[in-house]
Amino acid sequence: MNIEDEKRNVYLVGLMGAGKTTIAKVLAKRLAYQFVDSDHEIEARTGVSLPTIFEIEGEEGFRKREAQVIEDLSSLRGRVVATGGGAVLRAENRVNLQGSGLVIYLNVPLQTLCERTRHDKNRPLLRVSDPLRKLKELHQQRDPLYRSIADLVVSGSRISAQSVLQLLLKKLEKPWKP
Repeated sequence: MNIEDEKRNVYLVGLMGAGKTTIAKVLAKRLAYQFVDSDHEIEARTGVSLPTIFEIEGEEGFRKREAQVIEDLSSLRGRVVATGGGAVLRAENRVNLQGSGLVIYLNVPLQTLCERTRHDKNRPLLRVSDPLRKLKELHQQRDPLYRSIADLVVSGSRISAQSVLQLLLKKLEKPWKP
């Protein structure tokens, strides 16, 4: 079985600022799949921004919404999905992602992530006095979860959509079992 036979989804996971959305858009175009950003989907469904959801419902409320979106997306085919950085925190999300597509973990150095996200006001978890320390904590907690479901791990500070695409295409040449 390969990804084209059933148009299995491709999911990008990793910490905020890893480039999941940017790379997912390019992959979707090259694979002729539909691009979906799970955070944008949550905003579209609620009609409010992520920081507003966090403010009103807290992280737990947001994670419930995120789990519903991931469950819905995992029932579809032919999507390249940029997931939220914390999507892997819930076991049901990990099961849904792993069971319905190929999971690519974008592992970017923490300093690079900090530089990319430092001016972004839509990162509720980084609204702290020391964002780099917070990113270290998130990485320590989430890295094992990303790795546990990843079919492909791509590491580096200059991960490009083209390099991910080439690695993905090489991966897809081999038999792949979702």
